Order: sequence, then structure tokens, then C-alpha cells
Amino acid sequence: MDGTFYKGSSTDPKKRLLQHNDGQSRYTRTKIPWSLVYVEEVASKKEMLIRERKLKRGNKDYFEKLILSSKNIYRQFL
Repeated sequence: MDGTFYKGSSTDPKKRLLQHNDGQSRYTRTKIPWSLVYVEEVASKKEMLIRERKLKRGNKDYFEKLILSSKNIYRQFL
């Protein structure tokens, strides 16, 4: 693990994680294995796209805070 945080959106985070770890994404296949560390639910696709843009601008400190935050519902997907 090199400390890289991949940011993306999906209606099925568990399935998407499996796709990344199976090498189905060109960007992520060189950094396998990936782990799910943060999941956040939003109300609409529009809201999801806006949130994803914000996440892609975040730095490592921002993501480490998010991982520990109450918004993080990733345990539901384990």
C-alpha cells in the first residue's frame, strides 16, 4: 500500500471494489490491492457528482479526517 486514496462513486461500493482489485480499471490496476475505507451516502446522482468533485480536490489530511468521521458508513459494506 502506497498511501494513495482512490476517489470514486458507485451505487454498489462492494462490487466496485472487487472490480478494482480484479484489474478492471486501467488507473487502479497498478496499485492492487485496494481496501474500502470510506463510504458516504448521498440523496441523488447530482449530489453524488458534486461530492465526488470535492473529494477529488482533497488532500491526505482531509481523507484521514473523513475516515474517522461519523459520515463514514463503510462498515455496513464489509
